[in-house]
Amino acid sequence: MKKHTCLWTACLLLLPVVVAAQDKGEVVEEVVARVNNEVITRGDLASAQKSLEEDAHQDCPTCSDAQIREKVATGQKDLLRDLIDNSLMVQRGKDVGINVDAEVVKRLDEIRQQNNIATMEELEKQVTASGVDFEDFKNNIRNQLITQEVIRREVGSRVILDHTDEEKYYEEHKQEFVRPEQVIVREIFVSTENKPQSDVPALQKKADGLLDRVKNGEDFGELAKRFSDGSTAKQGGDLGTFERGQMAKDLEEPVFKLQRNQTTDVIGTKTGFLILQVREHYPAGQQPEDKVATEINNRIYDEKMRPALRAYLDMLRQDSYVEVKPGYTDTAETAGMAITETEPGADDSTKKKGGHKFLFFGKKKNA
Repeated sequence: MKKHTCLWTACLLLLPVVVAAQDKGEVVEEVVARVNNEVITRGDLASAQKSLEEDAHQDCPTCSDAQIREKVATGQKDLLRDLIDNSLMVQRGKDVGINVDAEVVKRLDEIRQQNNIATMEELEKQVTASGVDFEDFKNNIRNQLITQEVIRREVGSRVILDHTDEEKYYEEHKQEFVRPEQVIVREIFVSTENKPQSDVPALQKKADGLLDRVKNGEDFGELAKRFSDGSTAKQGGDLGTFERGQMAKDLEEPVFKLQRNQTTDVIGTKTGFLILQVREHYPAGQQPEDKVATEINNRIYDEKMRPALRAYLDMLRQDSYVEVKPGYTDTAETAGMAITETEPGADDSTKKKGGHKFLFFGKKKNA
C-alpha cells in the first residue's frame, strides 16, 4: 500500500496555530490532527459536532432534549476518530484511482431537484449565499462517494454470506421470529404544507409521477432519498414495523391488504401526498425461514461488516502517519508510522482539501 509523507516534524504539525497569517492578518485554525499530508482542524470538529446535533434532531423529531443530548454524547466521543477514518479512506480511494466525477454531477442534480431549484447555477448561488464555498460543497460530496466506494470494494465485497450462516442464525434466534401480523413500511411524501393552493395540482402530479416510476421498476428507496419531503428521506423512506392497531385507520386498511413490495395509490393527506410501500408482510405466528431470509442476511452482514471495517481502518492507520494533538482523543488510536520529513513547498498536497464536513444544502424539515 502506498506510503504517505508529511512536510513538517510532529512537533511543528501539532503546534496550536493561533497566529496571524503573514501580510494578511488572517487567523489560521488550530490543527488538532495530521493524517498523512492532510490536517483536521478544530473547525472541522465544530462542523462535525453541528452535523451530529442536527442529525439527532432530524432522526428523532419526537425525542426530548435529554434524549437528544444522550444521542449526541454517544456519537461525540468518536467524532475525531470518524474524521480521521474518513480522511484515510478518501486518501486510499485517490491512491487506487477511484473516480466519482460523474456521480458527483448526478448527486448535485438530485440535490437541485430535492430543493426545487431550477438550474445548477441557482443551486450554486444558494449554497454560496448560505455561507458555504461551492467547491468545498462539491468536494464534500466527492469525498463521501469515494468513501462509499472504498468500503464497497475493499470491505463489503469480502464479507461473504452463505446459506449455512442463515440456517444457523435462524435456529439460534427462532423465538425472535414468532410475531403478530406485521408490516414493514416505507414512504414517499410530497409536502403541500405552506405552499400556495395554485401549487397543489403540480405537487399531486409529482406524486403521481413518482408512483408511476415505482410501478415501472425504479427503486422505491432511492426515489424516497431523492424526492421525498418526509423526515425519513435520508433512510430511503423507512417508517419501521407496524402491527394492526398501530397505524392510522385510513392508512392501516389499504396497507395491510398489500404483500411484499406492493405499493398503495397516492393518498391525499392534510399536509401533502403520500405513497406507502410494504417491504415485508408477516402473518401472525412463527415466521418461516424463507420469509425472514432477507432480514437474517442483513443482520449477519451487519455483524460481520462492523469488525471487518474496523480492521480495515486499523490496517490503513498502520500504513499511515496519524498524529493527534494532546488534549484531543482519537478513540481508535494505533501506533503510526514514523514521519518522513520533506522540505516545505515540495508538495502542495499539504493543503487541507475539503476537510470540512458540510451538511447537504436544504436539509428537509419534518413533514
